[in-house]
Amino acid sequence: MKKLNRSNKGLENKLPIKIAQFGEGNFLRAFIGYAFQELNKTVNFNAGIAVVQPIDKGLVKMLNDQDGLYTLFMKGVKKGKEIQDIELISNIVKAIDPYSNFKDYLSLAREESLEFIISNTTEAGIAYVDSDTPLMQPPSSFPAKLTVFLYERFKHFKGDKNKGLTIIPCELINHNSETLKEIILNYVSDWNLGDDFKNWLLVSNSFHSTLVDRIVPGYPKAEIEAYNAQLDYDDNLIVSAEAFLLWVIEGGDDLKAKLPFDKTALDVKIVNDMQPYRTRKVRILNGAHTAMVPFSLLYGNKTVKQSVDNLFTGEFINKVVFDEIIDTLDMNKAELISFADEVFDRFRNPFIIHNLSSIALNSISKFKVRVLPSLLEYENKHKKLPTHLTFALACLIRFYKGTWKGNSLPIQDNQDIVAYFSETWKSNNFNEVAINILSQENYWGEDLTKIKNLASSIALALKEIEENGIEKGFENYSKTY
Repeated sequence: MKKLNRSNKGLENKLPIKIAQFGEGNFLRAFIGYAFQELNKTVNFNAGIAVVQPIDKGLVKMLNDQDGLYTLFMKGVKKGKEIQDIELISNIVKAIDPYSNFKDYLSLAREESLEFIISNTTEAGIAYVDSDTPLMQPPSSFPAKLTVFLYERFKHFKGDKNKGLTIIPCELINHNSETLKEIILNYVSDWNLGDDFKNWLLVSNSFHSTLVDRIVPGYPKAEIEAYNAQLDYDDNLIVSAEAFLLWVIEGGDDLKAKLPFDKTALDVKIVNDMQPYRTRKVRILNGAHTAMVPFSLLYGNKTVKQSVDNLFTGEFINKVVFDEIIDTLDMNKAELISFADEVFDRFRNPFIIHNLSSIALNSISKFKVRVLPSLLEYENKHKKLPTHLTFALACLIRFYKGTWKGNSLPIQDNQDIVAYFSETWKSNNFNEVAINILSQENYWGEDLTKIKNLASSIALALKEIEENGIEKGFENYSKTY
């Protein structure tokens, strides 16, 4: 088998760099890489991507070893028909690790052809870190890195108003661009970068909030031989995704002119207000994902499809969505049910092995954004706790204990969070654990012990889970709450 590189594939001519992409993981490669490749093919958009690794360890070396090339497998069912497409994505021009080559990172900021910044650094990525400074190479947080990047561009082009960038964050937090801009402005002030830079930042750059929707299981490790058999080259960065793709971007006619996705077959919507799309998607699809992960892993499932197909876990997840989440949404119920039905069809996609462990990253911050609002709104509306969502929260807390039946659990989160849970669980007192965890306002945005009966309900659920397992534990728990 040939090595995957540009020489072997006849792709030596590289595209001009128009996009700086913060994040090199599976999602961005299956979503942004594919979307802009379609734009390149359809309207000759001629956009190359420079990928920036946002954390210390990542895939930059592997990407550079393959000259930025990788294979995207897209599989699904659409209107009763099976869809299977294979696409060699070839628009990544270079991949940069700012931790090992900070000069290359600053050089990207001075790129003449650069027009767009796109990011997905997870929900936890858009955060203010007060220990970051402009002299760090690089600062730790994504917003601080971006501030340094934009300041370098401002200085290099001497404040040229035509050298501002279109900034499109794809992190799954509400008002993601506004939040990112606010943090950047805080750094501008704290670092004394000056009014001229601040004015250039606000006038010459534009920030656009987004919603992204595509299930991306990532590297198909369990089936890699079958995937490799369809290729005539070795690819260490194969990524699998469902066929469905939705990208909603807030913007007006000027953004539509910059990004003519309306001339492609992709479902990319540039709209004045993306909130209805966001709320529906985050609460139902992402909420179901995040609620099911600890619960279903503790039960013994490995994948999303197993979770929804299993009689017990499938019914649980169904009730989470149709009885509790949808009940809290102030939208057309028929449309919500139709959307939820489509979501469950996507969960059951026979071509996609979506491992629960692959979506366990930063589960605390995800729960806060995706699930907690439904739990709190249900309690506020009905003056009682939602049985299934509350049990799902208990499963999350139990999951972060770290082990289950003698085996390690796939916890992937901030080390401070992991350490706090580990220390809290040492007491093995369910009431203490519930109170100590729920009172962490920095996790949940508020003190959840103030929600009537929540702490006692979580403590009971934890006791049942520990003593009787997930299925019997939930049966016993649901008789009380």
